[in-house]
Amino acid sequence: MVYVRDAILSDLDTICEFNQQLALETESRHIPPEVLRAGVLAALEAPGKLHYWVAVSPDDQTRVIGQVAVSYEWSDWRNGWIWWLQSVFVDRHWRGKGVFRSLLEKIRADAVADTQVIGLRLYMEHDNASARATYEKLGFVEAGYEVLESMWADSTSRTQSHGNHGSET
Repeated sequence: MVYVRDAILSDLDTICEFNQQLALETESRHIPPEVLRAGVLAALEAPGKLHYWVAVSPDDQTRVIGQVAVSYEWSDWRNGWIWWLQSVFVDRHWRGKGVFRSLLEKIRADAVADTQVIGLRLYMEHDNASARATYEKLGFVEAGYEVLESMWADSTSRTQSHGNHGSET
């Protein structure tokens, strides 16, 4: 059985490695290692910014085999928190073995236990059919929204909003 726990500082290198693999697999991007490390470290030191859960191997509970992070959105319309799942990654050798399901079950249980949390959301790349099938199988449905962005000072962004009004750079 896969055990899921809150991420700790000693998970930093693995989470950075997994995030780099995630960026390459899903978006063909390379994130500058120093930016990625600083971002993950900031999250691990202040989980109120971004909270990571990790799944560990049943054979070696020091070996991280999957991760999910949650960021927080306050919904004034619903008077509650929405937890956004992000940085979803499972080591390729562990895919299809229930690792993400275990992570989601733990996160959902933690969310339900907090009476101010009203639901979970996630975003994914449009063409990631495998992820979509997994998420739908686990109860996620199309939300009816599209995510748009206007990013600045972000070397990993597809677009830069410095006057080009969202065109590809």
